Amino acid sequence: MLFVITSSNLCTDNFLSRIDSIAKAKPDRIILREKHLSSTEYMHLALECKTICEKYSVPFLVNSFYEVAEKIGVSDIHIPLSVLEEKPSLVSEFKTVGVSVHSVVEAQKAEKLGSSYVIFGHIFPTDCKKDLAPRGTDLLKEVVSSVDIPVLAIGGITKERISDVMSTGTKGICVMSHFMKCKNPYEEITDFKNIIEKV
Repeated sequence: MLFVITSSNLCTDNFLSRIDSIAKAKPDRIILREKHLSSTEYMHLALECKTICEKYSVPFLVNSFYEVAEKIGVSDIHIPLSVLEEKPSLVSEFKTVGVSVHSVVEAQKAEKLGSSYVIFGHIFPTDCKKDLAPRGTDLLKEVVSSVDIPVLAIGGITKERISDVMSTGTKGICVMSHFMKCKNPYEEITDFKNIIEKV
């Protein structure tokens, strides 16, 4: 599986045009992150991105703003573990509830609370987490073996690293920065998908 996570702050061209190119390449999911936006700003952007995703039949997830998801009819969300711990009823209110985790213990907590999948990272050094040491593929493998729900990896994953990451048993990868900055996201996503399928 290949998930695309957005960050409009990293995008140097028109963000919605980029989302269209990304959705056209049919990743398994697009998660609208955009933590810097207010709830109202996020809702307007989410509606536009939701329309694009629907055009290409790509699952669209709201990140953190679960109230917005309810308002605009999105049944899939991605949230931090702390949010799920505060509001465990979210797993019954939404079809899909993905959770970000950073350790074996957190992954196990997310599973116990009923999350649909977890994203674990960051695996390799990345500009988004310059001050934090990468967690590496060994710990990713531990996380994968510690839970029964799907685990996806994130953080500094290039085409050259996909094979190493997938060898841990992870169900897929998530990419943010690269797909926000690359010249041709359609081609890049297609390349990533092809490599993942062949591993």
